[in-house]
Amino acid sequence: MLLKEKIAAQLPAWQARVKSLLKESGEVKVGEVTISQAYGGMRGVKGLVTDISSVDPSEGIRLRGFTIPELIEKLPKPAGADMPYVGGLYYLLLTGEVPTIEEAQSVEAEWSARSQVPGYVFDVLKAMPANTPAMTLFSQAILALQRESVFTKAYDEGMRKDEYWEYALEDSLNLTAKLPAIAAYIYNLSQGKDLRVSAQPDLDWAANFGRMLGISAPDFADLARLYLIIHSDHESGNVSAHATHLVGTTLSDVYYAASAGMNGLAGPLHGRANQEALHWLKEVREKYGRVPSREELESFAWETLNSGQVIPGYGHAILRKTDPRYTALYEFGRKYFGQDDLFDLAVLVYDVVPEVLRNQGKAKDPWPNVDAISGTLLHHYGVLDCGGSCGFYTVAFGVSRILGVSANLVWARALGQPLERPKSLTTAELEAIAEKARAS
Repeated sequence: MLLKEKIAAQLPAWQARVKSLLKESGEVKVGEVTISQAYGGMRGVKGLVTDISSVDPSEGIRLRGFTIPELIEKLPKPAGADMPYVGGLYYLLLTGEVPTIEEAQSVEAEWSARSQVPGYVFDVLKAMPANTPAMTLFSQAILALQRESVFTKAYDEGMRKDEYWEYALEDSLNLTAKLPAIAAYIYNLSQGKDLRVSAQPDLDWAANFGRMLGISAPDFADLARLYLIIHSDHESGNVSAHATHLVGTTLSDVYYAASAGMNGLAGPLHGRANQEALHWLKEVREKYGRVPSREELESFAWETLNSGQVIPGYGHAILRKTDPRYTALYEFGRKYFGQDDLFDLAVLVYDVVPEVLRNQGKAKDPWPNVDAISGTLLHHYGVLDCGGSCGFYTVAFGVSRILGVSANLVWARALGQPLERPKSLTTAELEAIAEKARAS
């Protein structure tokens, strides 16, 4: 397998690099943890390592060093498409190298060959109550697939430590290959249809996803490619990535780990935010029956804030500018959409809400993240979402995010990253530390 050969060729140099760094500089401090950080969700604590992605406060997400515009430009594309193969992105995440079109297609071929979902997975989903949230079904489907894990089977049979990453790679390819069919079946169930759609061999992974959702618009395949690329990873500190990594450090396989990550992604402060943002836009449109004027939107924004609620999709833990993922989706909508009330409203919100948030004085960087607009694009093509905890949009986010977290898991096993076990302190111990600091 090409991916296995590429990683195996890189691994000795990476292992030597990490070993040298730890031996020569292992005691070098990379940050000081404060009591506020200990109580504040470890925000800003430098304690994780990933070479898959990084977030620059001024430039946004970089995947293996490349910005979103650079990825769109450099990754190979299917014939006639504006957006790249997602298989090319996965090749990049795993190897750090921009693939040729043949290398991107080799990943797409791996996915196609591994795409068949065991029937029992669909049976499990169908057996769940009709009102089961979509993310519960998604996590359950991934967990149900765990019986297929080649990593766990090989571990039980006594594989060597230096083989861990190879079986983690096999599991990761097997899981990611099946995600579009699983997610599409969950979507079809939400629409009252027990419809199982197999991958079509002549279509790439993302185009198959669109087809399985029943979206016939030809440009939706390009939106699917873009959407699945830009949501794939966002450093290791976000909840879905960190939860996946944490569970993986126990040597649980990628199915256990990714299921845990998706449980974190389901939260309103993480992946569910796209649904919250779309719901807020729909509330605005419902009140006015149209796209409101700037003055009307400003008034509605203040009503939201004065009621103690937030305007979803605005503000970010790291970014200090407009999220480049927002910009990529905005540019796509401007290119392909005609009149679309919700998309146009999202654009107007971008013009109005940051100033409202600045005047409120609570948001230091009131710029939109990807959630502020992503739901409007899916909605434009007729991908329906019931909103709230039952919604499907976060499942689409999850299909993408598993690309990044699984690539990180493969490299964590390759480099022998250990069980994650931070030290906790009691409040009394922190108070004693604070008292000692005041006395000195």
